Amino acid sequence: MSTLTVESSRFGTLEIEAGAVIEFPTGLIGLDSRRWTIVGEITDGPFQWLHSIDDPSLALPVTSPWAFFADYEVALSDEDTERVDAGDDTAVYVTVRAGAELSDFSANLRAPIVVSGGRGHQVINEAEHAAVRAALFPEVAAETAETAAA
Repeated sequence: MSTLTVESSRFGTLEIEAGAVIEFPTGLIGLDSRRWTIVGEITDGPFQWLHSIDDPSLALPVTSPWAFFADYEVALSDEDTERVDAGDDTAVYVTVRAGAELSDFSANLRAPIVVSGGRGHQVINEAEHAAVRAALFPEVAAETAETAAA
């Protein structure tokens, strides 16, 4: 199988199998890059990177929403359901907003990234409780708030 070489500003030289390239026909919200790949094994921890192949300086931290939100659900409009064309190999990721402290880490549950058959789509989750900034470590955030109030 053929490979692509990407000189990543974050990870150095990356050898990416052609089959690991995810094509985003409509891109990601606010970003021009159309070709991405996942960097990092899920066995190394809950976080991975969605790395642009077109822009070697662009990488977004992502995670599986179910690693932190067991009851997470994705509700799509009819248009998004048709566009995504989910199959058996479908994966769902949410972007992560990292901070200096664990209490500042959050995930965007409102705009998940759905990957199926080598194609990716960022969609709008119409589920009622899909927050734009859901705390990944709410117990740490609560402890931090209690300490600050004391």
